Amino acid sequence: MQISRSIQCTWTPQYYSHEMLRSFKPYISRTFSSSIRSRKYPFPMANLSTVSTQKEAVSTQHESTQIVPKPLQVAKRLEKFKTTIFTQMSMLAIKHGAINLGQGFPNFDGPDFVKEAAIQGIKEGKNQYARGYGVPDLNSAVAARFKKDSGLEVDPENEVTVTSGCTEAIAATILGLINPGDEVILFAPFYDSYEATLSMAGAKIKGITLRPPDFSLPIDELKSAVSKSTRAILLNTPHNPTGKMFTREELNVIASLCIENDILVFADEVYDKLAFEMEHISIASLPGMYERTVTMNSLGKTFSLTGWKIGWAIAPPHLTWGVRQAHSYLTFATSTPMQYAAATALRAPDSYYEELKRDYSAKKAILVEGLKAAGFTVYPSSGTYFVVVDHTPFGLENDIAFCEYLIKEIGVVAIPTSVFYLNPEEGKNLVRFTFCKDDDTLKSAVQRMKEKLSKK
Repeated sequence: MQISRSIQCTWTPQYYSHEMLRSFKPYISRTFSSSIRSRKYPFPMANLSTVSTQKEAVSTQHESTQIVPKPLQVAKRLEKFKTTIFTQMSMLAIKHGAINLGQGFPNFDGPDFVKEAAIQGIKEGKNQYARGYGVPDLNSAVAARFKKDSGLEVDPENEVTVTSGCTEAIAATILGLINPGDEVILFAPFYDSYEATLSMAGAKIKGITLRPPDFSLPIDELKSAVSKSTRAILLNTPHNPTGKMFTREELNVIASLCIENDILVFADEVYDKLAFEMEHISIASLPGMYERTVTMNSLGKTFSLTGWKIGWAIAPPHLTWGVRQAHSYLTFATSTPMQYAAATALRAPDSYYEELKRDYSAKKAILVEGLKAAGFTVYPSSGTYFVVVDHTPFGLENDIAFCEYLIKEIGVVAIPTSVFYLNPEEGKNLVRFTFCKDDDTLKSAVQRMKEKLSKK
């Protein structure tokens, strides 16, 4: 390789690693090479003509010039979205040694029989690309589980699509079935990926706010929000973050509006096995609804295997087509051995789910009783592993300020809920705790709050 002494070289440290810069050593001055060896970069934006004769100029410029960072690049449809609140709170938890009751992942492992099935799959050589829409064994297991839970018989080959977690099922559904300008109704507060993915699809978002204490469906508001441009309603039951479960009466209202106005429903049901105080109802099982519903679910919450990212979408063939088209260009396929293990998991006996509910009911009691004793106003939670509380008795101006105070001064992490609303002001009084932690962790967090929190 030859480099002309007159070439103008602009060194931009964002784009050149230490190893890359070292590779230029034979062609640049000894002074510049020395800087590389001592890792004295980022380098100035130096224009070097006749490199070998300008040691002094380069050195002077290196000392006097400061690099101006380039602005972060992001598409306009994602400009408003920052680092997720879960990442921010988890980083603060590590920094301050706080007990993390914020992000919804268990601090205990999933069942051995499922993990062993994954190991067996790996050893048996099930390690290459899976069929795009799922290995047949898992598709069949999903269909069988759905029939047992909802009474609906679906075709595993044409109506079940395996995805990389429910988050990808949501994305494939929205990107595959929503056109720019379509209206989609959300119930706030909502899981944060909904708004971001709808923005990527160019949808027009309408929010219907569920308000404490019971977060019931405001039927008149919903009816007023429906228009000729409404394409879909995104429904989450049991509901994150509130723990609300939509009643049969509320689901019947939503179903009637959808049938009358030819509206689709995207139903996120990842917490369906964590329904404590009432029966979970899949809206697809209501009369006239299966043909217009995509039901989305995953393995992670039920089997404490959130890192596996195994999810699925169930829909009639005419909707599955759009879901699969998007899925093909998002992830194409999902982890092969984990799919076989997921099939084993879904065939677990009913006793597994009964024990799961008992365990989580006990954990919920530890947290709820502790939060009440610490002075929070605790709102009812019928499902999920979340509890929403009113933090205002403690005198902080909003949920973010309270959560920062709780981490730094008390040593416990919660999630501010304002990030789950189109209008953050609607959530400024509420924070969310999770009880998907072992009992000792929950008791320690509760004890810290009871001892250190004081009303203002």
